[in-house]
Amino acid sequence: MRADVYNLKNEKVSEIELPAKLFGVQWKPEVVRQVLLAQLANARRPWAHAKDRSEVRGGGRKPWRQKGTGRARHGSIRSPIWRGGGKAHGPTKFRDYSQKVNKKMGRLALASALSKKFKDGEVKIFESLDIAKPKTKTLTEVLRHVLAIKKNQKKFDTLLLINRESVNTKCAASNLVKTKALNTEALNLYDILNYKNIFIDEGALRAIVRNYPSPLRDHPSPLRDHRYKPKNQL
Repeated sequence: MRADVYNLKNEKVSEIELPAKLFGVQWKPEVVRQVLLAQLANARRPWAHAKDRSEVRGGGRKPWRQKGTGRARHGSIRSPIWRGGGKAHGPTKFRDYSQKVNKKMGRLALASALSKKFKDGEVKIFESLDIAKPKTKTLTEVLRHVLAIKKNQKKFDTLLLINRESVNTKCAASNLVKTKALNTEALNLYDILNYKNIFIDEGALRAIVRNYPSPLRDHPSPLRDHRYKPKNQL
């Protein structure tokens, strides 16, 4: 499949062949959902924490003797059944929300999301996304012209996939609303789905193709299950 390549003036300058392993994959909503939830869970940090009886201050002395008082036996005033005591079975900051995602599933979800974005016409390739100076005004004028939006509209809803050397573009995009400049090494599923428009630098596209192998098998794999092989071939 081929795609047009534009410059920052939104003029077509050439064409490029897009790899089917990234932009021609079938839409897999269940895989995308599972990988997205795992990514959000892995970024989650536990903040709720209730002190148990070992963390609450005080209660080092036995409140009264074991026998002879007629009252129930107690060893500490910081027991969970006491007022001011620790919390039993409360939330702790040591809880782990992380989920494991296989590399093959993650690559498939990423390629599926990119393919759907490209099919919907929301992916655009540029020969370069570098700007001369790290000024937000310069990048704003470029995005307004490319997206053809009104002057009073401040929400661009655009993800810029740039090279590591594009420092000016990254600095300029940090002040814009719903606009993010991302290096190819940090490409992830959440950012792809979170932004409507995806602008890709041609150099960054080559890096993405190089760093992300095909999520699907190009050729059928040989039979690997020994149960279906004759005994003399084991």
